[in-house]
Amino acid sequence: MSRSDGLSRPEQIVAVVGLGNMGRGIAGTLVRAGVRTLGVDPAASADVVPGAELVDLETAVHRAGTLVLSLPGSSVVERVLVDAGLTVPGRPRRLVVDTSTADPLVTRRLAAVLADSGHALVDAPVSGGPSGAAAGQLTVFLGGERTAVQDAEPVLRVLAGRVTHVGGPGAGAVAKLVNNMLCAVHLQITGEALGLVEAAGLDPEKVFAAVNGASGRSAVTEVNLPRWILSGTFDSGFPMGLMARDISLAVETGRDLGAELPLAAHSAGTWQERSAGDPGADFNLMARPTTGERI
Repeated sequence: MSRSDGLSRPEQIVAVVGLGNMGRGIAGTLVRAGVRTLGVDPAASADVVPGAELVDLETAVHRAGTLVLSLPGSSVVERVLVDAGLTVPGRPRRLVVDTSTADPLVTRRLAAVLADSGHALVDAPVSGGPSGAAAGQLTVFLGGERTAVQDAEPVLRVLAGRVTHVGGPGAGAVAKLVNNMLCAVHLQITGEALGLVEAAGLDPEKVFAAVNGASGRSAVTEVNLPRWILSGTFDSGFPMGLMARDISLAVETGRDLGAELPLAAHSAGTWQERSAGDPGADFNLMARPTTGERI
């Protein structure tokens, strides 16, 4: 069965709103799967995604039954949904698949507003970076009502190698914040571990090969460390400023829900400090702490 089964009929059109690093990869994957794809981004050029038609938001909402959002955060998501006319009744039903990293409480509210207006929203934040988006191998943390989740399955089948439905509206957003909170802290402690290894005059590749066969391993030590840190490339495509935003949002969400996250809060402070000077720097640079910076 093709991954695009259910999206191959001519009337099945998907609009990708937001053609940044992630959105471009998502749109390109849809095009390669044979999905009729529209792109929405006022800052993009017409040829930003070969095979996708660049249109304005009004045209996208008129023509596409599914809108995939890849936007900077909840405030932008809400503005787009309002501008699209989806927060009030009157338009034919649309399915919104929000891949943005968002505030879970805002996501819950927007899902309820869209449901009242006859539409559906699933929160489907992703992990895997631009390379995963371009390869159709994203990991999706999926939240939403059962019917909406089922409706989103065809498009997610194209975009993702792994989809886990973790609960109702907002649950996917919580799971993504948990993931990024762990990754942020893991990068910091891996930087300290790397400093210890180097101070001892040992070969980091050999030491972490041992660690990765034991209980101290993480995705950071298994993937990030050899690919972007020890190689010195630091070109993952995910900027430090966004990770600082994500771990801070995790702490704020915990506070709103009555969950204290003291270690994450301390980590968030360091991320804010490091990202302030160069928010566009690769987030893996956190594993190369400057003198005196510790988690």
